[in-house]
Amino acid sequence: MQAAPLLLGLDIGTTNIKAVVFDLEGQPLAHASIRTPTHYPQPGRAHYEPEELWQATVRALKAVTTQVEQPGRIMGLAVASFAETGVALDAHSQPTGPAIAWFDNRTAAQAARLEQTIGQERLFAITGIALESIFGLCKWLWLREHEPESAARTQRWLNMAEYIAYRLCGIQATDFSLASRTLWLDLHRRRWSDEILAWTETPEHLLAPLAPSGTRLGPVLPEVAAATGLPVSAQVAVGGHDHVCGALALGVTEPGDMLNSIGTAEAVFLPLAQPLTDPEVGRQGYSQGVHVGGHYYIFGGLYTSGACIDWFCENLAGGADYATLTAEAAATPVGSLGVFFLPHLRLANPPHLDPQARGAFIGLHTAATRGALFRAVLEGLAYEVRNSLEPLLAHTGLAQVRNIDVSGGGAANELALAIKASVLNHPLRVASVHEATALGAAILGGIGAGIYTDLEDALRRVRSERQIVTPIPDAVARYDQTYRNVYVHLYAALQPLHHAITT
Repeated sequence: MQAAPLLLGLDIGTTNIKAVVFDLEGQPLAHASIRTPTHYPQPGRAHYEPEELWQATVRALKAVTTQVEQPGRIMGLAVASFAETGVALDAHSQPTGPAIAWFDNRTAAQAARLEQTIGQERLFAITGIALESIFGLCKWLWLREHEPESAARTQRWLNMAEYIAYRLCGIQATDFSLASRTLWLDLHRRRWSDEILAWTETPEHLLAPLAPSGTRLGPVLPEVAAATGLPVSAQVAVGGHDHVCGALALGVTEPGDMLNSIGTAEAVFLPLAQPLTDPEVGRQGYSQGVHVGGHYYIFGGLYTSGACIDWFCENLAGGADYATLTAEAAATPVGSLGVFFLPHLRLANPPHLDPQARGAFIGLHTAATRGALFRAVLEGLAYEVRNSLEPLLAHTGLAQVRNIDVSGGGAANELALAIKASVLNHPLRVASVHEATALGAAILGGIGAGIYTDLEDALRRVRSERQIVTPIPDAVARYDQTYRNVYVHLYAALQPLHHAITT
């Protein structure tokens, strides 16, 4: 009897690189995680050394294949990654230098010049995204200005998932979901924008050919197979943006669905039939792109979500572990004893999009305990999700979303989910597969390998049991009142002070 085929998903994340092997019903069979090697040379700066990141990926793959009985059964794989980080390659496809991290803040001047020369509204009309300094084009302009020798040697710019896929199989291609985060893509025509290439004097050869997610690239290279334990018969497919792959895995592909992906950052993600064209969408900082499932999407969210929790644990917890903090927060009444937390530790989130914004605790007093402060962080993150979602619903014409699926590392905290369900006054569906991003990548690998005939076939065959987290009846009204009367006013009240601090 022939052994059943398997699929592998790679998730190149901000915090960890994860390799997960799944059966054809989407059930995880083996898992490995390696810390993402990241360099922080000075405040506000962060980068990846491409070779270090590749070697960490190799270790993750080796660790996961050793757990699998007959790893030769792995027939397809794909890579998902964070967006807005480009790897610059020379004529020999070797990196010309470090890859600037997506959250690095060195490129504000380049974004400002794009706004002056092209304009926010024109960029939004072409790309469907609000101009921010994090996008790949801004990083390329910074590289050209500050490291001209490296830029002059650069012949190709690959997003991180595409770079890892290239190292796996030797073929270069860019998927539409990651291309949507570069500021080079014409969203409506699904091609690189001639207009933006001309305005920014970007050579067209810099950008790889575009290909739909799930497109077969080629087999794993022999030397990679030897180093990782992957079979040379395994086919590598075009992957995609991590949040979008997570949405695919959970079946969040149709208008009316919503994904809340909770990690270092947090996404509020809604599929669209067609992109929105109202310039106000861009002015508020919402971004659109091509879904790996073929439609479009719009999303807002939080630049710092899990990062806020990590910051609190590392700096204010007094050595207490996460479980202890959660227990103390659970013992604190709804409302955190009147303490509020504004989770703008990097910048304000949509609909404000203010790089000069800062985070804050408001309402501190002598009776405020550590548990109250930690609960305020959890409540502030939930309030911020609602603050991002409500304008999205208005733009899309939806009175309410049909389903809210939750994924990511933050989905493991039951207290945080109960708070969020109560703040949103909507049940949350938590998938039994916590590694949804890797599963989405594995599904794309299965399509590329011909295991699934198409996306619909894959979603029919992949099983995902869901736990339902319902709002706490006694908390809903209290949260609604404090959200409307206090939270929605915090940003505007503090904005002048934060701008004074940062200028």
